[in-house]
Amino acid sequence: MLDIILLGLNHKTAPIELRECIAFSKEETDAALKTFKKAPAINEVVLLSTCNRVEILMATQDKSDAVNTAKTFLSELKTLPVADFEKALYIHEGDEAVRHIFRVASSLDSMIVGEPQILGQMKEAYHAATTNKTSGVLLNRLLHRTFFVAKRIRSETGIGDHAVSISYAAIELGRKIFGTLEGKKVLLIGAGEMAELSVEHLIRNKVQDIFVANRTFERGVELAKQFKGKAVRFEEIVECLRHVDIIISSTGFSGFVVNRDQVKGVMRSRRNRPLFFIDIAVPRDIDPQINRLNNAYIYDIDDLKGVIDDNIQNRQQEAIKGERIVDEAVIHFRKWYENMEVVPTIVALRNKIDNIAKAEIKKTLQSLNHLTLDDDQAINKLVNSMINKILHDPSLLLKGDGFHEDKSVYIDITRKLFKLDE
Repeated sequence: MLDIILLGLNHKTAPIELRECIAFSKEETDAALKTFKKAPAINEVVLLSTCNRVEILMATQDKSDAVNTAKTFLSELKTLPVADFEKALYIHEGDEAVRHIFRVASSLDSMIVGEPQILGQMKEAYHAATTNKTSGVLLNRLLHRTFFVAKRIRSETGIGDHAVSISYAAIELGRKIFGTLEGKKVLLIGAGEMAELSVEHLIRNKVQDIFVANRTFERGVELAKQFKGKAVRFEEIVECLRHVDIIISSTGFSGFVVNRDQVKGVMRSRRNRPLFFIDIAVPRDIDPQINRLNNAYIYDIDDLKGVIDDNIQNRQQEAIKGERIVDEAVIHFRKWYENMEVVPTIVALRNKIDNIAKAEIKKTLQSLNHLTLDDDQAINKLVNSMINKILHDPSLLLKGDGFHEDKSVYIDITRKLFKLDE
């Protein structure tokens, strides 16, 4: 019987410098899986590597040897003494390994609870394992259940309902202001990482047009092309204000990129259409005095952080519901896992009884030449029905289902009683 064991480190146990050293690229992951496949102690393996964690999920008949094999492999591949990362490792077995993998996929163990990326990363890890044929019956079942649990937590709780990143919170704020962003025009000032993340959220919300203004025009063109937007020069920002609905600024330059007088000059041509500025830069890009103008509104990073803090608390409350779903799923998986040990004995018992019955029927029918084909079929159907009814209660007893704790005793007695190993 295989045991499930998980070895890993994450953002809670290891600093980023160590996580960077241990992390696997896609090519390294494929090579690692092929190496693990050759290890006698490891029957099945899935390797998950993200910026926040590296975890090796294994099915093994020798837990100690499997752990040592994994540690040695990490040390040799990364040219890093085991002593340099051993204290950062955690090792989970059985139910705890199952619980951990369920929590990871559901983002209950993430740096930001409820973030959606980890499930996709885990699916990629599983795909790599199936491609390299390192995942078998046990881990296949576990990973399929993992994805089901994660999906259930996402749909039955509000764990992912509230914005907890600055860029996402900015878009959510815009959506609340307008009711919907569909058909709106947006100007991004700055083309860095924040802007790029914001664009992804904007596209999902079906905005009509995205304009990108960056001090380095070439970078603005690059980002605009990536998302089918339009690049404008910094000198064109004021003219652009006449047409857009939302401005998201994240340059971080000293001094204001947009000031009060510039906005005041374009408001008449906008015919009182509201203009919303979301300033996620530090120091600020947008002149706070703009707030004094009619139909012009500014939200800065402090406003967004207040929203995020509230949302994190909401997610933590929803995470409690997620933990309950995980605990329930662990119990169901354990029952399936325990029955894996029972199945071969039940199958062997059924085959033995079935073979005996068929042999006896064959002898009997040979001496009854007057029977028709329909009679033969009726007798066979009768015998099969008897076998099913005779084996029903013994099968339930072997599976446990609340009758006893130690299945191995019952399995051993059954195999000896019916001489299944002879």
